[in-house]
Amino acid sequence: MCGRFVGYRNLDELKEIFPIDRSACEVTANYNVAPSQEILAIFNNEGENWLDKFHWGLVPFWAKDTAIGNRMINARAETVAEKPSFKNAFKKRRCLIIADGFYEWKGPKGQKQPMFITRPDKKPFAFAGLWETWGKKDQDPLYKSCTIITTKACEALRHIHHRMPVIFKPEAYESWLNPANQDVNALKNILQQALLTDLVSYPVSKRVNATGNKDAACIDPVEG
Repeated sequence: MCGRFVGYRNLDELKEIFPIDRSACEVTANYNVAPSQEILAIFNNEGENWLDKFHWGLVPFWAKDTAIGNRMINARAETVAEKPSFKNAFKKRRCLIIADGFYEWKGPKGQKQPMFITRPDKKPFAFAGLWETWGKKDQDPLYKSCTIITTKACEALRHIHHRMPVIFKPEAYESWLNPANQDVNALKNILQQALLTDLVSYPVSKRVNATGNKDAACIDPVEG
């Protein structure tokens, strides 16, 4: 799964790396992003790739309220095309969720050690995501939400956890964002074949267990 991650780049840096045509939000650093918080995502809006903030935890358009989002922070790649909560977004509303790394916890219950996972070169990357808007037709603004798609862990991470977020290679970005691409089998292939798996990990302080700790010290290595 993916339940906590990191993003600390400024807008200029993000524009150099990701296909962003316009930005509709302020970009700030957060070294301990948690579910329900607003997170940065790139989505296609009438032919242009926009950067905006979405609440982490997908709220389908048919939901009675936003509370359902607490159970929708992740979608499994194996079933995302069939699950009622995700299948419409999978075909029509896909996004890239920007991150510099993510956390996973290793070890027995009560003694779990947080691990920070990132690229060897420390460059930012993009999770595969889905987005939705929720609210009444006359509501402004609508509630914007998203989820991170997960898959089986790559070899480099299996000693930590059996699941990981789908992290795309850059060549998959445009195909994933293109709303005209609605071939379910083609989209599934992107999830399977465009994975970035060259990742490294190291132990960090247990202060990341508290979501109120969001500073750069969260990713400082410690002896594990």
